[in-house]
Amino acid sequence: MNQSIKKALLTVTALLSITAYAQKNDAIINTEQVQQGIARGAIVWDVRDEKSFLEGHIPGAINIGDAGNTLRDPNKEDYIATDKIQKIFNDAGLDINRDLIVYGTRGNPYAYFGLYTINYFGGKQAQVYHDGFDGWKSAGLPIQKERQTSAPVSVTLVPQAQLVVSNAEMLKLAQSKSVQILDVRTPDEYSGKDIRAIRGGHIPNSVNIPFEDNWQDPATAIKLGKKQVADNSGMTLKSDADLKKLYANLDPDKETVVYCQSGVRAAETAVVLKNLGFKKVKVYDSAWLGWGNNLKAPVADETFLNVGALNAKLSAMQNKINQLEEALKAKSN
Repeated sequence: MNQSIKKALLTVTALLSITAYAQKNDAIINTEQVQQGIARGAIVWDVRDEKSFLEGHIPGAINIGDAGNTLRDPNKEDYIATDKIQKIFNDAGLDINRDLIVYGTRGNPYAYFGLYTINYFGGKQAQVYHDGFDGWKSAGLPIQKERQTSAPVSVTLVPQAQLVVSNAEMLKLAQSKSVQILDVRTPDEYSGKDIRAIRGGHIPNSVNIPFEDNWQDPATAIKLGKKQVADNSGMTLKSDADLKKLYANLDPDKETVVYCQSGVRAAETAVVLKNLGFKKVKVYDSAWLGWGNNLKAPVADETFLNVGALNAKLSAMQNKINQLEEALKAKSN
């Protein structure tokens, strides 16, 4: 073989290798890449609730129920004890040291929360399928309804503290000009109009870019609720070019801390930023629940929750429910 041909072959081989590596390390993948992952033996984790899972899922997928409810404390919305999560994962055969593909419904941030969870506990080969089960169905691919049992595993989960920001660290970072803080909640939450802790408002100097802005049509969820659209195709991820425009005012070389209400929406935007080349992205996991409930933490556009007024509204609502139940009972008799 002459030297020019040999050199050309080596160049092609190197390019193919680089391409394969890039695809493998792309955190957000498409339908074709999911098929390729399944073909190479990747574990598929469906983060949806059990009812949705049993109505149809990607063949061979593992399900532990609604990931957000199963893995988190219902009040604090923080992770339950690591040993409990470890048992859940091991019993289900969810080996975080293997190739893993996480999915839910299209655009659902809980799929990204699943990816974040795997990375937080030490996994390094996980990817997220943004279009999820909706993308799989629309591609006309096989669907399974029965639960497939996977062999249990024995893997030790080790929290990676360097991937998250604690409450104490956030208090320091909020005063640092070298860190950019991204609030991915709704504009009403950011402004303090929608109060979801003791206080409403936002962390001073944070920038508000709602996580829905990552979608081709950020208003899709609202439109679905009003029956203005027939499906959730608008939740498809924007192109890289459009996402770069969306985050053009952020510096990809600066440390970036992303937060929301409890860390779930932030997980989606954090993965998007990493995919765009942002070098140091962390999630403030305690998020607004941790910040807004800490009266020592400074808040911009600060508002307070009127507990008395809220209780009065809840009481009035309960009375109406009781009246309706009585009316229905009387009607049935």
